[in-house]
Amino acid sequence: MAGNGDIQWCFSQVKGTLEDDVTEADIISCVEFNHDGDLLATGDKGGRVVIFQRDPVSKNSIPRRGEYNVYSTFQSHEPEFDYLKSLEIEEKINKIRWLKRKNPAHFLLSTNDKTIKLWKVSERDKRVEGYNTKEENGTIRDPACITSLRVPTIKPMELMVEASPRRIFANAHTYHINSISVNSDQETYLSADDLRINLWHLEITDQSFNIVDIKPTNMEELTEVITAAEFHPAECNVLVYSSSKGTIRLCDMRSAALCDQHSKLFEEPEDPTNRSFFSEIISSISDVKLSNSGRYMISRDYLSVKVWDLQMETKPIECYPVHEYLRSKLCSLYENDCIFDKFECCWSGNDSAIMTGSYNNFFRVFDRTTKRDLTLEAARDIAKPKTLLKPRKVCTGGKRKKDEISVDCLDFNKKILHTAWHPSENVVAVAATNNLFLFQDKL
Repeated sequence: MAGNGDIQWCFSQVKGTLEDDVTEADIISCVEFNHDGDLLATGDKGGRVVIFQRDPVSKNSIPRRGEYNVYSTFQSHEPEFDYLKSLEIEEKINKIRWLKRKNPAHFLLSTNDKTIKLWKVSERDKRVEGYNTKEENGTIRDPACITSLRVPTIKPMELMVEASPRRIFANAHTYHINSISVNSDQETYLSADDLRINLWHLEITDQSFNIVDIKPTNMEELTEVITAAEFHPAECNVLVYSSSKGTIRLCDMRSAALCDQHSKLFEEPEDPTNRSFFSEIISSISDVKLSNSGRYMISRDYLSVKVWDLQMETKPIECYPVHEYLRSKLCSLYENDCIFDKFECCWSGNDSAIMTGSYNNFFRVFDRTTKRDLTLEAARDIAKPKTLLKPRKVCTGGKRKKDEISVDCLDFNKKILHTAWHPSENVVAVAATNNLFLFQDKL
């Protein structure tokens, strides 16, 4: 994978309808590649999971292309009602996490606000014919009619992809689940809500172990909530979680079963010159991701992405402004609630680059080696394969150049919250409302 400053990104594909009036249920709420990048899953607000499979021709063609076809679609969660609290529980998929593949089937975890499900996705291309005790349509035969024994035969059939729920992990969270993360041991996983993190075993659905609890005895004293949590990619005893106060805590499960006492606290001291009414809101961390190597992590707050070295707690080693031009617009962003948008971030497969989203269907790519950054747009008007993406520029005042867009013309209803980067190639997936865009490097 080349350093990103040298990458020219081009359009590969777009999935989803073209209509302007998008139904709420079709809005994509998470995007996730599996471990080899051959499958890509999206979840939406309607509780559906759509899995795309890499087109085998595109993978092996020269130059290779990042093209995906629909592989399987299933309804993962349904809307529910909590009668005790008179609360509707949305079916919206908050997160999807793939398990590493151990056999021909694929497994993934999906969660809404309350319930986590483990799905098995398997293929069937053969069927058995010639049963002794039942007809081909499945009805049981009268034993008196069975006069001879037949040897059943296996016949080829059209490929069917089946998704079946293997485990349902419910009733463990009082608050909304914001994160799930599979441990590197591939046997346990964590789920986090606003105030607690639970540890589960993938085989045990009726009990989980509460490892972090930040709930105060008196809820009126509540000052922060958990916003994201993730296991270390290689050390199964280490996890990190971020908070609305702009801190990240690293916990080591070897030192204590209850991780209320963190081992490390990553926090950037506040610059008093930037202090404002909005300081607390914009310092809240909406996403944290450990690097593939496990040495670094990135955190996304409202205006920037920061890179932290796990060996250094005092300050981030790199800081990339995502849309600094919005600092003067915080007042109106507060009024239209955009200031509470939760942008995610992700690493490239070799940790040399970072990607995160912005408004106006813009997304940002930062190259850590060259320190160059790009603003790209997920737009329908470039929807021709191999079309090069033109870097976009936002101007804040004064005279606008030909290719620039004024900060006052940005569409805040079009936001890219969810992005994913292929684990070993420069292929990225970007969710823009109800459309999934795929881009790749121009080789």
